[in-house]
Amino acid sequence: MIPSMRIAILTSGRFHVCDLARELHHQGHEVSFISCVPKSVTNRFGLPEQCNKSLFWALAPLFVLMRKSQGSRFRNSVDRLFITALDSFAARVIPKCDVFIGMSGMSRMSATAARSRFGSKIWIERGSRHIQSQKAILDALPGTQRIPSFTVDRELADYALADTIAIPSLHVEQSFLEAGVRIGKLFRNPYGVDLTMFPTTASPAKSPPTILMVGNWSLRKGCDLLGKAWSQLPGTRLIHVGNISDAPLPIGADFQHFDAVPQSRLGEFYANAHVFALPSREEGLAVVQCQALSSGLRIVCSDRSGGEDLQEFTERPDRISVVPNGNLESLTQALRENLNAAVGEIGPRNFLGAGRDRLSWRQYGARYSAELTRRTVAGA
Repeated sequence: MIPSMRIAILTSGRFHVCDLARELHHQGHEVSFISCVPKSVTNRFGLPEQCNKSLFWALAPLFVLMRKSQGSRFRNSVDRLFITALDSFAARVIPKCDVFIGMSGMSRMSATAARSRFGSKIWIERGSRHIQSQKAILDALPGTQRIPSFTVDRELADYALADTIAIPSLHVEQSFLEAGVRIGKLFRNPYGVDLTMFPTTASPAKSPPTILMVGNWSLRKGCDLLGKAWSQLPGTRLIHVGNISDAPLPIGADFQHFDAVPQSRLGEFYANAHVFALPSREEGLAVVQCQALSSGLRIVCSDRSGGEDLQEFTERPDRISVVPNGNLESLTQALRENLNAAVGEIGPRNFLGAGRDRLSWRQYGARYSAELTRRTVAGA
């Protein structure tokens, strides 16, 4: 039996750590989820009300200001003010804990307080590549928003404070190793999915060959390349669900854009598509890929999307095609091959097979809990 621990989790928004908090609670730990997320929201995602230590009302004015400043020249200054205030508030109210888990770039003061007051072990959650690698990739891409020095400094400070840095994928791990972080400081744990919300679907027999992309339509996610690849695939449909960022939208009657929808509505889009595409240039592990795989879609993704890590969770790893990031020819060919194969498939698309539960949030939390015990209780 895994010993119970007191765990404090700090984040600005829900992200994947809300699911982590819920699962660690179900594993028997005493969890405090400190964030700007109201209890009404976390309740919808199954987090027990007593776990939510929301700072929403204390930081509401700054939160609103941050939302309104998106796209303005003041955005970086507002972000800096908000993150500093969140970290400062959390440092004052953090409860006694054996382990502090903080999102990277926003946990310096709170992690320091947890360690000095309670002797807590410090875990930092980093969902993307090492900040220096991420910055270098985006700096080389014209038209993307630059990462400010404030963010880089806070990220590096959090990495230095951490006893453990939790990451989701192999390519993220490699970026940390290249930056000189030792392998023993890293814990790689691919994200999970709500299997009940994204059940196995059947191939949509009456739909034209359809590519689906869910998330911000951005250069970071390689959407400019996706648009170009799709233009070379006549007779196919491309559907995007999410916000529009800095990448140009494709032009054509067979391209459809839908604004972001609640997670509970995404299932209908997965059910009516053949292939899910995500040619990211740098992204730790996009959870939408887990949703698509759970729903039975073939996936075409880059080697910087985290899709490669999902191959170990399926009985049909060939259903996930990983192409070199930035390579338009490879992306186009992989989309063509997978669309041709998917259109001919009939019936349920259960690529996860008998081990389907391994991709669940429950198993993600169990792996995390076991590693917490190994590193904290056993002193590894």
